[in-house]
Amino acid sequence: MAARTSGRIVLSKNPKENLDAAKKIYKKHLELGNESPLKFLKGVKWEETGPKIDSTLEEHTQAELHKDLMEKHYANRDVEMPGISKALRLSIKLLKASFGETPKDLADWGIQVDDSPKAKPKK
Repeated sequence: MAARTSGRIVLSKNPKENLDAAKKIYKKHLELGNESPLKFLKGVKWEETGPKIDSTLEEHTQAELHKDLMEKHYANRDVEMPGISKALRLSIKLLKASFGETPKDLADWGIQVDDSPKAKPKK
């Protein structure tokens, strides 16, 4: 007969799954009351930790919602960026040619001009 193992516990790296597991453990702890073995756990007070689970789960849910919204907004932005970038590059080239004698005047157009000499590459 094969030797029986004590069982391998796999703890998820996913915060939502861990919060769900903690919620189940806390619920069982409350159901058992004074009979709960978690009552003897040193360094953890489920009376303090347990009530924080729902609000932490809500924070996680909100963060995921905003993450989805963020990705949607970035995708919408990326649709328009090529045209805007092209207009920006071509406009700066035209303005640079127009203000060739006074490039600092490009600052009036919101264009940052760096007229300091380039550093020589180190050998």
